Amino acid sequence: MREFIVEADGGSRGNPGPAGYGSVVRDAATGETLAERAEFIGTATNNVAEYRGLLAGLRAARELDPDARVHVRMDSKLVVEQMSGRWKIKHPDMRPLAMQAAGVLPAGQVTYEWIPREQNKHADRLANEAMDAGTSGVPGAPGTSVVSGAEPAADIRAARNVASASAPPPDLGTPTTFVLLRHGETALTPLKRFSGSGGDDPALSEAGRRQAELVARALAARGTIQEIVSSPLARCRETAAAVASRLGLDVSVEDGLRETDFGAWEDLTFGEVRERYPDAMNAWLTDPEAEPSGGGESFAAVARRVAATRDELLASRAGRTVLLVSHVTPIKTLVRLALDAPPRALFRMDLSAASLTAVAYYADGNATVRLLNDTSHLR
Repeated sequence: MREFIVEADGGSRGNPGPAGYGSVVRDAATGETLAERAEFIGTATNNVAEYRGLLAGLRAARELDPDARVHVRMDSKLVVEQMSGRWKIKHPDMRPLAMQAAGVLPAGQVTYEWIPREQNKHADRLANEAMDAGTSGVPGAPGTSVVSGAEPAADIRAARNVASASAPPPDLGTPTTFVLLRHGETALTPLKRFSGSGGDDPALSEAGRRQAELVARALAARGTIQEIVSSPLARCRETAAAVASRLGLDVSVEDGLRETDFGAWEDLTFGEVRERYPDAMNAWLTDPEAEPSGGGESFAAVARRVAATRDELLASRAGRTVLLVSHVTPIKTLVRLALDAPPRALFRMDLSAASLTAVAYYADGNATVRLLNDTSHLR
């Protein structure tokens, strides 16, 4: 059974006053944004707007999968306690909305959790964009949806443009920047053999050591790296050590940055796997939950691990520029998650040995990809 997380919020500028809501539906396993809802609802109270946001989020989840389990996270204590049945609903404007929300999905499929406001920034941002659209004269689109990282609808883009023309952008502070470095070559790299965390843990080849020195020289010239964190595998630790020596920094090791465990496919070429395990290979290429033969790690499992590691690093290194020395799949996964792209996007990216990629993470929960597969320092 699929599991979704619904985050919802609503606001009113005046209480009552111009009001709007925002809702986000995420995949509980990967954190991927599956749908967004935002609407300017005219004059209403904060609580009514919050209930409208909840209702929109539940309906969006039902559209994606009516049988899914849904965990609602909101910073409205009132809505969470009332929908959980612990507080009575006395206000006449909220009672019908609560009844509608309770009827969207069977009660046993939905749970509720209160979260602090700072953990509900995505839905809050959507609600404020809807209010900006309504108060600036550009009508917000009822039920506007963004699915799997698709471009926002035209009227929401227009609202953002109006808002940016009439007011300065919010100060989100210095972003946390992850500079993502794929390790240098090993003996297996030019042969294009599967080399994950379940194999022999090869060291850098002579070519790989040269690449590590070249990227170290380039990063030293830029002078922006403040910390270095590496996968535990030897090829990453060697690459990280070359950079650390140039920059005069220590290296921290983070297990969550390790490469996929490819199970029985370790050390084989793509063609050899296709010949020996055709059905497993076909499943692996089409289903993110499919595992390599012999108990390997699925793309979905890697995404969960990498997302958790990303969040831990962001929490402890806010506003810093950190070099993460890792592997093909974790780096591509970080880029995919930053873009809200579907799992199949992993097959649309190329990542060379000793290449540099960069992702900036902002205080409002957004991220931007600033660089991808840069190898200019190797030429």
